[in-house]
Amino acid sequence: MSKPSPQAKLPSPSPLTRLVHAGKQPAYEGGRPVNPPVVRASTVLFDDTAHQREMRQRRGEERVFTYGARGNPTNYALEDLVSELEGAYRTRLFPTGLAAIAMTLLSYLKPGDHVLMSDSVYEPARKLVESFLTPYNIRCTFFAADGSDVEEKFEAGTRMVYTECPGSLVYEMCDMPRLATIAHARGALLVADNTWGSGHQYRPLALGADVSVMAATKYLSGHSDVMMGTVATTQAAWQALNERSDAFGMTVSPDDAWLVLRGTRSMAARLAVHESSALKVAAWLQARSEVATVFCPALPGDPGHALWKRDCKGTNGLLSFEFQKGFDQAAAERFIDSLRLFGLGASWGGYESLVTLANLRNARSVTDWSGHGQIVRLHIGLEDPADLLADLQQGFAALQA
Repeated sequence: MSKPSPQAKLPSPSPLTRLVHAGKQPAYEGGRPVNPPVVRASTVLFDDTAHQREMRQRRGEERVFTYGARGNPTNYALEDLVSELEGAYRTRLFPTGLAAIAMTLLSYLKPGDHVLMSDSVYEPARKLVESFLTPYNIRCTFFAADGSDVEEKFEAGTRMVYTECPGSLVYEMCDMPRLATIAHARGALLVADNTWGSGHQYRPLALGADVSVMAATKYLSGHSDVMMGTVATTQAAWQALNERSDAFGMTVSPDDAWLVLRGTRSMAARLAVHESSALKVAAWLQARSEVATVFCPALPGDPGHALWKRDCKGTNGLLSFEFQKGFDQAAAERFIDSLRLFGLGASWGGYESLVTLANLRNARSVTDWSGHGQIVRLHIGLEDPADLLADLQQGFAALQA
């Protein structure tokens, strides 16, 4: 008698268990490997012409292995894991997080449509408005990061509300269920960039969103060695994304898919360390006289804390802080350049701590940030937090140089 799968014993496994067991391949004769194997394939062979014809007929609606550009078993394993993580009907994989964003816009919008986009979205997504949407006669209006003015900005042609929660750089929270109610009442889709939430701390689809986009480059991978994006959808929203992705030949390397699969198995454990250390650093920064504000929705004083507490299961290694206005850009750069454990880098989600200067004046258009001090973004990695605090301490000392 074959041994039942772990899932058979747990009708409703916890998110921690799902991360470990989701995306496993069916048993082979004699057993199966713990890790799904890397399947590298462009050409797929069929038993006969009838088999080939049947598979080609079915691949529009079903996920069948017919050609490398349409995915392979390694990719499918990661798709299944992300779908399980996000609570989605299906998932597609893309070469980068930005490619996932672009294909989402391309799949659901057409010339003449109008999209509402949050003021807090990833800055390259804002640039897609100029480089892609506007030239193709798709109009875009930005709304406040907290979603407070979204209803008044709807138009007859609004087909999508695109948000990022928490927002990029300073982590503004929005009321996702409220946005879903407003969008759906007017026949619009709600799309959420969930890179911060990773499907573990935050699940937009469970809160009413139709589409959830993530940069798997970040915490899903967790090792700063692979680029990838994911788009997970409800059943109603799936077909448009699937058809457009196939039409554009969108796929990822099975080797990259395998790396992300490997990373996700330890994501919950890694995030627990990121969260614990980041909260220690955040509390330390709040006590510094040089710091005006620490941006992190997990902090009780943060404007979005109530929504974070209601909708999120935790936080991660990201936080930003604002210098008092007496410190100019040169001072902020001295602080950054003096750090030794924090690498100067624009990405995040890996095991290492990072720092970068954040320019909110360029990244926002609805809210005016011109009166604020210099803002620095930190990603708190897996190092000993005492060592990170010592590094930050000598960074503040460099301000007086």
